[in-house]
Amino acid sequence: MFSNPSSFLFAGLCGGLFLNADFLITGAGIAGLATAQKLLLQGARVILIERAALGRESSWAGGGILAPLCPWDYPDEVTRLTSLGGLLFPQWTEGLHAATGIDPEYEVSGMLVLPPFRQSVAQQWCIEHKFALQQEGDALLLPAVAQVRNPRLVQALRRHVEMLGGTVIEHCEVRSIETNKNQVRHFATTQGDLSAQRYIITAGAWSKQVLGQYALQLDIKPIRGQMLLYKFAAAPLQHIVLQEGMYLIPRRDGHLLVGSTLEDVGFDKSTTEDARASLQQRAQLVLPALKDMPVAQHWSGLRPASPGNIPTIGQHPQLQNLFLNSGHFRYGVTMAPASVEILLNELNGVAQPFDVSPYRAGWGADR
Repeated sequence: MFSNPSSFLFAGLCGGLFLNADFLITGAGIAGLATAQKLLLQGARVILIERAALGRESSWAGGGILAPLCPWDYPDEVTRLTSLGGLLFPQWTEGLHAATGIDPEYEVSGMLVLPPFRQSVAQQWCIEHKFALQQEGDALLLPAVAQVRNPRLVQALRRHVEMLGGTVIEHCEVRSIETNKNQVRHFATTQGDLSAQRYIITAGAWSKQVLGQYALQLDIKPIRGQMLLYKFAAAPLQHIVLQEGMYLIPRRDGHLLVGSTLEDVGFDKSTTEDARASLQQRAQLVLPALKDMPVAQHWSGLRPASPGNIPTIGQHPQLQNLFLNSGHFRYGVTMAPASVEILLNELNGVAQPFDVSPYRAGWGADR
């Protein structure tokens, strides 16, 4: 489909224009890395740029639960993507591990949902969607829910992208998108003007800022989430545990993640004592062993929030060689392989697995 990556020539940074690139992707979180990986596997020549350090925003900060927290509380447009992503994840992570030697630690750990929750709605949804469900006293167990260690997934993706010949440039921020009629001519960046045949924005919470005047009616904004980390000698829980939006995620090596807040505070990534105290208190009610344990780490990340958690995927309504894969809100990791499949199907003219028109509606303009 594409030319041999070995013919990828460029004139350097600091004012130079990249030449002969098929794709320039801006935003090197899991969405951008996964997009680059799949394009490289198809033989494309890919440049991937990141405004800060690769994968250190929402992709690094999240918990890595590979399902909506309560899937019955979300529209079908969300659960279709997360379900497809869940089906693709085992083979995807197995392939990454084999290719790179880095284990993303994909694991089917199940998720125990503690009350209160909408019991009848949950049971009916699980029956209709053939989603495994077990009653555990007054709680519900979703035994098929998996998790991944997202920082290690980022590491594996980066290594594979570079092994496949992709060019990764960190600390390269887009200043403006330069166009000619209905085409992007180049991105003006802090490391010079970069050009390619086609451009993909996977910049998460910063996507609207990257698009600037070309954002149209796109509604993506940052929502801060704060997380805590504890360390046990061995995993203190058998399953992920969820109660009213607060979750505890046990890792194989005894680490336990507790999250997460939902805070509309703009691009402020600071952590707060109020959030720390609230998460500690709620987690201790679920797992009393945490009462006398120190917090090993406390951090925050900025999710790319969008209405209804529905991302925008596909071609810009006005610029023919510009595409977007962003706005996944809480489920960017979960949706990653499915979102990339939908985007590449559009790029390649391949039939989609289901109706993808809801993922084009975010532009708020007629196509």
